[in-house]
Amino acid sequence: MPFDLPAVQAALREQSLDGWLLYDFRGLNVLAARVAGTLDRHQTRRWAYFVPATGEPRKLAHRIEPMSLDHLPGASKTLYLSWQEFEAGIGSILGGAKRVAMEYSPRNGNMYMSRVDAGTVELVRSFGAEVVGSGDLIQQFEAVWSPAQWALHQEAAGFTDAAYGVAWSFIADEISRHGHTTECAVQARILKHFADNGLVTDHAPIVGVGPHSGDPHFAPNPAFDSRVEPGSYILIDLWAKMDKPDAVYSDLTRVGYVGEQVPAKIQEVFEVVIAARDAGIDCVERAFAKGVPLQGWQVDAATRGVIERAGYGEFFTHRTGHNIGRETHGNGCHMDGLETREERSVMRRTCFSIEPGIYLPEFGVRSEIDVYIDESGGVHVTGGPLQTQIRRVVV
Repeated sequence: MPFDLPAVQAALREQSLDGWLLYDFRGLNVLAARVAGTLDRHQTRRWAYFVPATGEPRKLAHRIEPMSLDHLPGASKTLYLSWQEFEAGIGSILGGAKRVAMEYSPRNGNMYMSRVDAGTVELVRSFGAEVVGSGDLIQQFEAVWSPAQWALHQEAAGFTDAAYGVAWSFIADEISRHGHTTECAVQARILKHFADNGLVTDHAPIVGVGPHSGDPHFAPNPAFDSRVEPGSYILIDLWAKMDKPDAVYSDLTRVGYVGEQVPAKIQEVFEVVIAARDAGIDCVERAFAKGVPLQGWQVDAATRGVIERAGYGEFFTHRTGHNIGRETHGNGCHMDGLETREERSVMRRTCFSIEPGIYLPEFGVRSEIDVYIDESGGVHVTGGPLQTQIRRVVV
């Protein structure tokens, strides 16, 4: 998308920032590269683009790539050759700015935002600037969805929701015919469903049986491919997006049991997880209905509290949810008070997962849904109806 200078400068003023210094070297700062529109350009040298809260942006480019930033607003351009000229150029384009946003996180508190190396931060500070994190700026200009992306997400969510029907039917059919199937076979069937419907994914689905479902990031492997048969409990986590430009992901997790009667312990844990998921959704809905600010850690706290009060806190071993974008784990606000204290705002026109889980040695339960906040603050849970019962796969 074109760089929206008026919107960026309005956001800088709203956050009391003197400017935003976008800097990259060979795609190491993918966030800055996306905002500046340089990600798909062949650039081999360092560049910097300073957007002041008011006035004309200033560019710093290498002499062998002098036009690398010409697509961006601003006529002011400094070309450098030597490292000394680069360092002087940074000082020049900063122009005495005192409070400057960069893709930086104090003490690496938010790994998703820590994209600028420590040496460059030192260089910027040497010119008297305070470097602050650009977290909400990145959200607004990289993680916020366009109307087309929202439509693409809904299209993908229809197919990811349908993938569960495909998977459960495949399991039932294979057991009827052969007495069993396997984790890898179910995974392959889901991937075929994606391919048949024009979806792509960055990783094959998780299909975990019994103890494998207790490993949050289990990956099926032919070397230890568990059978799915009568009495099997299965967790399926799948994610995909349409194979189209700027498409964004849909990411869902559901669980099933082959048989009529779900074991009591699995049912008990499932009910705790569902209650935690619903508490997270309720937290989001209440905040936007009241028009009060909401940060990611607060959603995590609402969800995690249900599991902790039920006595399973030590078995909920990951954050409540992650931002969703062109990557499965996007670059906006995460629902996290565990792995980080996520203090970025939950913004409108962004999407994220809520996916509490309890992981015991013998089995694990996770329920994952996607939540999209629209322009008016409406809260949309996507990917079909919420799972409220363990799916019985009856052969």
